[in-house]
Amino acid sequence: MSPSPPQGFSLWGWWERPAGRAVLLPAARWDLQVTFGLLSSHSRALTPFPRFIAGSLAGTTAAMVTYPLDMVRARMAVTPKEMYSSIVHVFIRISREEGLKTLYRGFTPTILGVIPYAGLSFFTYETLKKVHAEHSGKAQPSPPERLLFGACAGLIGQSASYPLDVVRRRMQTAGVLGHSYSSILLTMQDIVREEGLVRGLYKGLSMNWVKGPIAVGISFTTFDLTQILLRKLQRGPGLQR
Repeated sequence: MSPSPPQGFSLWGWWERPAGRAVLLPAARWDLQVTFGLLSSHSRALTPFPRFIAGSLAGTTAAMVTYPLDMVRARMAVTPKEMYSSIVHVFIRISREEGLKTLYRGFTPTILGVIPYAGLSFFTYETLKKVHAEHSGKAQPSPPERLLFGACAGLIGQSASYPLDVVRRRMQTAGVLGHSYSSILLTMQDIVREEGLVRGLYKGLSMNWVKGPIAVGISFTTFDLTQILLRKLQRGPGLQR
């Protein structure tokens, strides 16, 4: 018997609302920010290429851990509400009917897309901070400047990786939409043949140019300011022994 949500609470309805996704998905990817923190503690001493590698490793780690949740989100977005009663139900049905490997269908294009996305985002953000410090003489940028740098980082990262993100979504939802994609190249070929290069591989990019930079800017800024606050608290007299 499939699990059902508690009375009075509709996970489907909450998940469909932007606020629901905005809470669940970033929370599921908390390890990305933790990894960024570990790798960026000495980011000012890093040259450009190590900055790119640090960001790529952070994004890859996050994708490996959270990918099944992303798969579930994609399935729930394209299926009728009656098909799945809860997130747990999605996991159970996919595992029973299609096998556990299905939870990682589309994983390869995800990793190939995460490397330029996370790498370029981290590289751009840290480089803009470094250039700002050299030209302004200020050790730290202001919060609005951090938001701007993060927005630029998100714009560049998403633009570079978007076609692979389209391929990932197609491979994730192939089972329920009646398609069969066996590889990244064949998926790209089918999309370009049926929908065209720009309309197929870049569908929805303009919306991501609005959403993505805002989200990345807030994410980087919040992380930086939280890190600064924690360092100040550590140096406080009340915490020193």
